[in-house]
Amino acid sequence: MAHISLTSLSAIEHEGALNAVKLSSVSTERRSPLDRARVADTALRLLNEVGLDGLTLRAIAKELDVKAPALYWHFKDKQALLDEMATQMFRRMVAGTALDPADTWPERLLKINRGLRAALLDYRDGARVFSGSLFTGTDHAPALEENLRLLTAAGLTLAQAVDAGRTVHAYTIGFVTEEQGMRPLSGDQEARTDIADRARRMPDHPLAAAAGELLFHDYDRQFEEGLAVVIAGIGARYGVAS
Repeated sequence: MAHISLTSLSAIEHEGALNAVKLSSVSTERRSPLDRARVADTALRLLNEVGLDGLTLRAIAKELDVKAPALYWHFKDKQALLDEMATQMFRRMVAGTALDPADTWPERLLKINRGLRAALLDYRDGARVFSGSLFTGTDHAPALEENLRLLTAAGLTLAQAVDAGRTVHAYTIGFVTEEQGMRPLSGDQEARTDIADRARRMPDHPLAAAAGELLFHDYDRQFEEGLAVVIAGIGARYGVAS
């Protein structure tokens, strides 16, 4: 039987302790503190891989290399996390949307809703995440205040300004929800619907058949046309010129 001297054993224990300290240091250096922003940022990155239905707290915890209960220190449930994700999306949208104080009210509504659509399309199921979520801070307040001031200065009452903003916002959210239902990722060039096959199955309904090309193709054109219709409707409804 081999014998290990006390001196050798002491050396082994000392080396093991040093290795443990080194590993601990590496782990500490690689893992940044867990906070709400880091969890939400990780969730947004994971969203593009798995979609909203696959975005579970367990999956997020695995990505962060923590146990799922650790997330409950920061979010009471998944909806609270979605609220923070929507807030992060809004912050990034504001950072990427330049607003001009000289904007007319139609120009402002065009800019903010184009920016919203672009922000939502950056994420798989982005519209579903954003829809129904509540912002976790007051980052949106300055932009909202400025937009309402612009609309009321054009002649709308506060109630009309709120209705106008909500209507065009709802149009954008609804449009992108449908768009992402057909094209889950923004890079997808074709919709899930086979337009030619759809037309062949409607030989007795020529207008409905021809509408397929307009319904399931060129979403940029569709969005812009619908947005123009909504904004024109706001002006006509409240009697305000652009």
